[in-house]
Amino acid sequence: MYKNFFKRLIDCMLALIALLCIGWVLIIIAIWLHFANKGAGAFFFQARPGKGGKIFKVIKFKTMTDECDENGKLLPDVARLTKVGQFVRSTSIDELPQLWNVFVGDMSLVGPRPLLVDYLSLYSPEQARRHEVRPGISGWAQCHGRNSISWAEKFKLDVWYVDHCSLRTDLQVIFITIKKVLMRSDISQEGCATMPKFDGTN
Repeated sequence: MYKNFFKRLIDCMLALIALLCIGWVLIIIAIWLHFANKGAGAFFFQARPGKGGKIFKVIKFKTMTDECDENGKLLPDVARLTKVGQFVRSTSIDELPQLWNVFVGDMSLVGPRPLLVDYLSLYSPEQARRHEVRPGISGWAQCHGRNSISWAEKFKLDVWYVDHCSLRTDLQVIFITIKKVLMRSDISQEGCATMPKFDGTN
């Protein structure tokens, strides 16, 4: 009952309350990022697969510039990540616009993180089970390593959540997520500004 009805109801109510309470903060951060990103904009929109593999546009605060090299190719992530963006990312503030995705039903507060559409063809049948539930702003994998663990480990944790989704599990995820955000732990893998791309093997 919780997984199929109450979870969505709770998501919608909490997302609306959060948006009404911190909307002014999001506006200030958006203005701050607009200038820090050298005119590249404050928001990042990207197609991601949701429940059942349905594609939607995820919304995040943009933490990098659009600077390119002499050949017109984007510079590496670590070179484009601004100091402001690094702060926004390390505090997970960049995820807050996804409250809108939760409110409209694309996402949940808790669930497997929505990944790139390019990864869909790379999943094993077991890994693809992560799409049996709505993706979340935070999830079981984020509570147990986040970007510091391998893709294989992350997918195992995602599938575990699909099989054990409950109010108790979601509350546990929210509590651990808040703790990790305050400690700014597991933000990235060693030597990487962001999580390395999944290639079907790592």
